[in-house]
Amino acid sequence: MAVSAPQPLVIGFVEGATPDKWARTWRERRPEPLELMPLAASEQDEALRSRRVAMALVRLPVDRDGVHCIPLYEERPVVVAGREHLVVAAAGPDDEVTLADLADEQLVRPLDPGHGPEWADWRPAAEQLAWPPMSAAEAVETVAAGTGVVVLPMALARLHARRDVVTRPVADLPGTRVGLAWLVEDDDDPLRQEFIGIVRGRTARSSRG
Repeated sequence: MAVSAPQPLVIGFVEGATPDKWARTWRERRPEPLELMPLAASEQDEALRSRRVAMALVRLPVDRDGVHCIPLYEERPVVVAGREHLVVAAAGPDDEVTLADLADEQLVRPLDPGHGPEWADWRPAAEQLAWPPMSAAEAVETVAAGTGVVVLPMALARLHARRDVVTRPVADLPGTRVGLAWLVEDDDDPLRQEFIGIVRGRTARSSRG
């Protein structure tokens, strides 16, 4: 009788997160297959609760009802603008900008309501256009054409970097947090616990496996 292949441990990761080093460690230590699945921020909660993924690297905040989440690291917020835009032309390559510097700007919004960083509800004082929902890549393309600016976690800005845009850190916005999330009811699953150990830096010698 043929033995069926084991199902992979599917790890989702929100755009801009970098699970590669943990996946590489897993494959060095474990025989069970591991699969990485990219997720939009707007689908991270659904993917976890529908079990499309076993665990997910999510951008916080996340609904914690029935979900465990380990905060992992913080991303710095940056403003992305066209290369000739005044807000960046006035700031040198190593300079930061502030929310006051952005008060008169059109803010292009790539984030879906309820799925952005904790500062996603911030708006400049200037009257804002009703932008349609768009991805981070589309928002960066929009500002590259000279329309408005966009504020993104640094990881997303780097992912969608272009020659015709520049980025500057925003000094007075809090950082965005990325965490590892999984369902509470799956807490005792040994493979999930093994991946948690890898993310936390547990060595092969101290592994539960």
